[in-house]
Amino acid sequence: MPDTALNMSDTSTWLPLDGLAPGFDANKAATVGDLHGRSFALTYPDGLAFSAAFAGNRIDWNGGTDDCETFLVDDDLYYVQFHPQTRPEQAYSLFLDLRQGRALVVITTIGDTGVPPRVKQTFLPATLDGFDVRGDAPAASTALIGRRAMWVYSSAHAYEHVYLSPHWYTWQCLSGPEKGLADTDENSVYQLRPGIYVFTWREKVISCASVTVADHRNARALRSHGVLFGLDATGQTPTHFTFGAYGRLLSTTVHPAPFDPAED
Repeated sequence: MPDTALNMSDTSTWLPLDGLAPGFDANKAATVGDLHGRSFALTYPDGLAFSAAFAGNRIDWNGGTDDCETFLVDDDLYYVQFHPQTRPEQAYSLFLDLRQGRALVVITTIGDTGVPPRVKQTFLPATLDGFDVRGDAPAASTALIGRRAMWVYSSAHAYEHVYLSPHWYTWQCLSGPEKGLADTDENSVYQLRPGIYVFTWREKVISCASVTVADHRNARALRSHGVLFGLDATGQTPTHFTFGAYGRLLSTTVHPAPFDPAED
């Protein structure tokens, strides 16, 4: 619990990313070894390629060999997370849909100081070579706009998210060391399958960003897996940790058509 006398508007006192990490991963799913011994070639629309070969908890990719974590999101849908040793300013999130023959690569990069957010993200849809390609490519989605959801990361950490527009969402800490804090930050949403979304955010106060994949198909039993990546309290050293959450839909706002933020 934070000090009740704390001036919550003084962002210089907000918890750094490495201060949030202890215990935040309590609801993280177990990793899986389903991809062990398998290799994948991803092709982007511009023809460039990304390769990934898995052995245990290691990934051999274009940039080297690194430790990775693999999570099963849905049948034949995997989320792979790694922090390259040779590129400490970057983190990679791979979403491999073996049923659809499609993939999404999200690269999170700690940039130079300047206009916030300091941590940026790049989204790269791809196809899987040698797979039958079906359905729609991963693409930006407005499906979450208007929803208010609660996410529980541990017995001590809980937050609510309000998805406002294609560019903004609001978070509020309901329980944990940030209780009472809230802000509105940049977000991006990509649909992988109906009801399953990659939801990312980029914070302006703390130099960090997150990539999550969230299953919204059951409003009373949401499930997410994700990563937080950014700088520690010194502002010099990258911090990278994975987590998971259980959630539920709290409410939905339906805007009148002329004022719907989901519309262009």
